[in-house]
Amino acid sequence: MDITAAVARGAQAPFTLETLALEDPRPNEVVVRILAVGVCHTDLVTKSVFPPELPIVVGHEGAGVVEAIGADVTDVRIGDHVLLTYNSCGSCAQCEGGTPSYCQEFVMLNTSGGRADFTSPLSIDGERVMGAFFGQSSFATHALVSRRNVVVVDEDVDLVASAAFGCGVQTGAGAVANVMRPAPQDSIAIFGVGGVGMSALLAARALGVENVVAVDLSAERLAMAKELGATTVIDGAAEDVVAQVQAATGGGATYALDTTALNPVIAKALQAVAPRGTLVLVGLGEPSMDFEIGHLIGNGKAVRGCIEGSGDPQEFIPQLIEWHRAGKFPIERIVRSYPFAEINTAAHDAETGATIKPVLVF
Repeated sequence: MDITAAVARGAQAPFTLETLALEDPRPNEVVVRILAVGVCHTDLVTKSVFPPELPIVVGHEGAGVVEAIGADVTDVRIGDHVLLTYNSCGSCAQCEGGTPSYCQEFVMLNTSGGRADFTSPLSIDGERVMGAFFGQSSFATHALVSRRNVVVVDEDVDLVASAAFGCGVQTGAGAVANVMRPAPQDSIAIFGVGGVGMSALLAARALGVENVVAVDLSAERLAMAKELGATTVIDGAAEDVVAQVQAATGGGATYALDTTALNPVIAKALQAVAPRGTLVLVGLGEPSMDFEIGHLIGNGKAVRGCIEGSGDPQEFIPQLIEWHRAGKFPIERIVRSYPFAEINTAAHDAETGATIKPVLVF
């Protein structure tokens, strides 16, 4: 079938809306008509690293309605409303153990520009376009996805507000709910309150954590964090960030979350954690970091990585939806919608921080 997709042709070129051919679903695949899709920094980073001679369709926070299913798909029906998440193999030890974000085939299935067999479901005039990004390539009117990408939701779920649940939101919220597992008396310091950090803040408040500190360079984001329940907000440019966090948390945070992937920020976050506390890293950026081993041993601190919220989307995304229904997770407060045709404006606003969470609507 013919679809309209936003094609990325290198770092310097804008997204262009083009007509592409989308393959029919294979036995384990599903065609989804996209109604909304979040714009994530991962999309923009990927656009910048794929060269112009390898056009690609990114987008990995899709939401929409099922239009076709493969012969082996028995638990998804045409007409179902769905949120889309990352792909996973379903058969490795991590997938079978309930943590598919650590799937041994994660890189191949999500960031290679094709399926596991190196094919792409997208083409223009018979020429390959890199696709199957996070199993979706949902910057398009339609996406061909694996069954494992699909989370079926009730028809009354707001697909615009919840589009990003499949990646950015579950990344931040899951770092809190699935990795930290805080008690109400614990304290959490969040370094970087963009879409991921705000999601972590909302999860902390949904879990009843009473002391949440937000650190960011943007006064506007800090003001929003305060509105959403942060007990203390700190300008990340201040010279005494660590001291301010320690003062706000009675000697150091029980947990800290870094979303920036910047070594100087990570170092401050580690210092701001209390003895026997844990720093969780979710950002991809710096390839390595330096820290004193004795500082960790002497204080019993831990540094822990986390990808896609360290949970099972089939279980955690419904939890996020229930929080949202109950008014405990007002993610719509950080979402701004843009018509699909304004994708370059949305991308610019995401890069500059003008919008915390842009969502394209169709």
